[in-house]
Amino acid sequence: MSTHQIVLGWQDWLDLFGHYLMLSLMSLGGAISTSSEMHRYLVEQQGWLTQAQFNEAIALAQAAPGPNVLFVALMGWHVGLNAGSTAAAILGVATTMIGIMLPSTIFTYQVAQWGHRNRELRAVRAFKQGMGPLVIGMLLSTAWLLAASGGSGAGVANWPLWLLAAGTCMVVWRTRIHLLWLLGAGAVLGAFRLV
Repeated sequence: MSTHQIVLGWQDWLDLFGHYLMLSLMSLGGAISTSSEMHRYLVEQQGWLTQAQFNEAIALAQAAPGPNVLFVALMGWHVGLNAGSTAAAILGVATTMIGIMLPSTIFTYQVAQWGHRNRELRAVRAFKQGMGPLVIGMLLSTAWLLAASGGSGAGVANWPLWLLAAGTCMVVWRTRIHLLWLLGAGAVLGAFRLV
């Protein structure tokens, strides 16, 4: 795993926390739907994570059992390790996880109660139907970001990876094959450096 040394002051930690508070309110399809903004902030703007660390955090959290929001903890862990210590890594986990979970949890709880009480209102039904395309678009932007980097550098054409991504989408869409089999197949292709 690649690391690079960074220096973070208290203002940087507060900025990180504030950014994740904001992302929490944008995470309509779950935290993964905001990963393109996390990438922009952590990798491109601040330089607190490398592209490899960003990709590894998402890949590991998606492959591991449990909630997929764990990639946020891994990103915070990497930011802290890059800042130089295990204590900073723990602070990074706490900063990113509390930031991403707190507002959305409170908001979701309140809105779910209101929505359940008013589930027959036309506006509530329209809102639920209208959110589908938005969530799908945010998830597609995440897929595009991960596939475009492809481990071989952003902007480099990697047609086997694109072909694998398109084929996987078709298999998921048209068959009942469990996603873990596809993840395993991707891991084998990656191990043999075919993608």
